[in-house]
Amino acid sequence: MEQQPKQKVSLLEKIGYSLGDLAANLVFQTLITYLAFFYTDIYGLNNNDASLIMLIVGLTAAFLFNPVIGVIADRTRSRWGKFRPWILFTAIPLGVVALLAFTTPDFSYKGKVIYAAVTYTLLLLLYASNNLPYAALSGVLTGDMAERNSISSIRFVAVMFAQFFVQVFMLPIIEYAGGGDKAAGIEAVMTGLAIVGTIMLIITFLSTRERIIPTPEQKSTLKQDLSDLVKNKPWIIMLFSTILIFTTLAMKGGSYVYYFNNFVDKEALTHFISPVSGALLSAGIDFFGSDPVSAGFGLFNAGGIIFMIVGISMSKKLADKFGKRDVFSFFLFLSTLFILVFFTFSPKNVLFMFLSQIFHGFFYGITIPLLWAMIADVADFSEWKNNRRATAIIFSAMMVGLKTGLAVGGALVTWILGQYGYISVDHLSAGQEIIQPATVAQGSRMLVSVFASIPFLLTCTLLFFYEINKKKEVQIESELSQRRQNTVQ
Repeated sequence: MEQQPKQKVSLLEKIGYSLGDLAANLVFQTLITYLAFFYTDIYGLNNNDASLIMLIVGLTAAFLFNPVIGVIADRTRSRWGKFRPWILFTAIPLGVVALLAFTTPDFSYKGKVIYAAVTYTLLLLLYASNNLPYAALSGVLTGDMAERNSISSIRFVAVMFAQFFVQVFMLPIIEYAGGGDKAAGIEAVMTGLAIVGTIMLIITFLSTRERIIPTPEQKSTLKQDLSDLVKNKPWIIMLFSTILIFTTLAMKGGSYVYYFNNFVDKEALTHFISPVSGALLSAGIDFFGSDPVSAGFGLFNAGGIIFMIVGISMSKKLADKFGKRDVFSFFLFLSTLFILVFFTFSPKNVLFMFLSQIFHGFFYGITIPLLWAMIADVADFSEWKNNRRATAIIFSAMMVGLKTGLAVGGALVTWILGQYGYISVDHLSAGQEIIQPATVAQGSRMLVSVFASIPFLLTCTLLFFYEINKKKEVQIESELSQRRQNTVQ
């Protein structure tokens, strides 16, 4: 009799797996935080063209690239497994194209639009080819749901490190590396990120192992897989929840740089951060230079991310006790309140801005590991109901949601700012200073508060109908474990 494969995952393997998300998020967080700003304020596209590129390319990636990659990945057969080869063979191309997408060639305006569309398309294609199999890999590392919670927690600490770097240090590094030339600076930074990210993805490939391997009896046709999906109510709820969540993340993340540039009072911001900047200067560190916006933006994000990591560290224990669904929905709602409250702040309320970001980060951090762990549970739910496992196509559907949310949220940032009269650099003559109309400040405030909170609130409502609670988690895990044990006997 064969012994059932052990379902425990070593700490070394968990860390190796987490490096893949750290690498991917060096790209993903840059897209969320800086793509709109890069297109309008560095690359030189107008708001409408930037919005169209992000929306059309993003939706193409969501509804074409991800389903196709999911179907192919589920049917991949290799000595390395289904999903690990994808991580290996896309590592270098993803780094190269990420660099190209943030390069500013000296083309005509039409040439720039074409170049932006082509490089963004290639970037999202390679990102899907890498990150979708990576996400699906979490569903086959182990069938132990407590172990999945642990993997997710460690994975998303790595995500927070990537987010911390991008949102805290990247803007000042761009300024420093380019000597004031943001175009040269962002190319230099992306070169470094491409090299580091490629190495991390290769480590992920080398350090992980696929343990859940569907038996031949579980093979299914594409028609069966799609039929299973549309009948899977938890999957439908998680699909729309993912769209809404990443719409908020893209809107909020992409709006903060505009918020600090156009709404926050620079004198109040300088006064607020002066103790920190003064302490750094006394230690011989002048990392943020004399730009209060870069310094304030970085420290604002730092506070939120540090407390996100604290929240992530609590996620597993709460999920093990109360179940993923209840913990996710409760703390997502609390985090939303601290987005919505930004609408009440005046430009001088810098202290309250920072405190709200900290509370939002903490409560949202608790939910971060749970989203992908819940999607892995949805794959188990599908196998439990249909006796067929199609991990990648389920994760590909969630990646459709992620890319749709990213496309819609990112496009909304530049489009909404355009409605409030935002002036992009393509409208300016050489050397002309940008003076934004007063309405732009109100637009940036609405983006980081009211508009960003709506998708999160809708997600909280949807989760009332998600049936995989703690009791159902235990039932599914127990019955699937017994089935797999019977299969190998």
